[in-house]
Amino acid sequence: MPAKASFLDPLEPANGEHGKLYVVGTPIGNLEDITLRAIRILKEVDLIACEDTRRTQKLLNAYKIQTPSISYHEHNEMTRAPELVIQMEEGSSIALVSDAGMPVVSDPGFRLVHLAVRHSIPVIPVPGASAFVAALAASGLPVDKFRFLGFLPSRKGERRRALEEMKDATRTLVFYESPHRLIEMLKDAREILGEREVVIAREVTKVHEDFLRGTIASALESLKRRPVKGEITLMIGPHAESDAGEGAIPARSIISEMQAVMAARKVDERTALKIVARERGVSKSEAYRILQAEKSRRN
Repeated sequence: MPAKASFLDPLEPANGEHGKLYVVGTPIGNLEDITLRAIRILKEVDLIACEDTRRTQKLLNAYKIQTPSISYHEHNEMTRAPELVIQMEEGSSIALVSDAGMPVVSDPGFRLVHLAVRHSIPVIPVPGASAFVAALAASGLPVDKFRFLGFLPSRKGERRRALEEMKDATRTLVFYESPHRLIEMLKDAREILGEREVVIAREVTKVHEDFLRGTIASALESLKRRPVKGEITLMIGPHAESDAGEGAIPARSIISEMQAVMAARKVDERTALKIVARERGVSKSEAYRILQAEKSRRN
């Protein structure tokens, strides 16, 4: 009777080589965003470890991939990770996928990758779509320096403490957020970080993809009128030097703020300027001066 494999003393594979762990990026919405390499790897491996086998099966069916799959998610990874490591030490190659995007990034997978590395199993990334990278590229915010923070804590106190740590950030901040917490998160961000430019990317690569650009104040105004649904990537721009006087909002953002107000309220530029001035707590003449200064810099 053959010896039984164990986690601490696994059987040597017949070919004397370990298998491999492929960390495979999958589409975040549009199924056409999968790479040719990802399709090939998913067809060639022995097993696909999925965050949700039902969701992944839709992708596998679309590309006629018949590789067997197994669940791997936050509720079973404590036991499933060592099971998969044993299979790879016996020679199996496994692909790790999440419901969408790159595994491990705000998704399960770290425990399996970490364990594979500890056991000298090759870990091979197969790059694919990423919601925050796609959103950043289309945001119009500075991306030479940015900080990705994933989901902040859902509890208000913990979330505010996390934001306090970013108070002096000089780079674009990138978050994932749920629709029902978005308004509260923006209110906390405005109070703690101050007024800044923001971009809210919704349902990136999907049918209802949408970008809302402006300041935190104008975004809150828009969200009151038209709440968002779906998957949200929130980007908050860095502090900028302002020549508008103490306590004023950075002048570079006033045009985008007015544009957001005009779109949300269906008003002309003059009315939008009046609304923006009131929201900023400055006089209309001061807001007009900031607007003209920004136009001059852009020209």
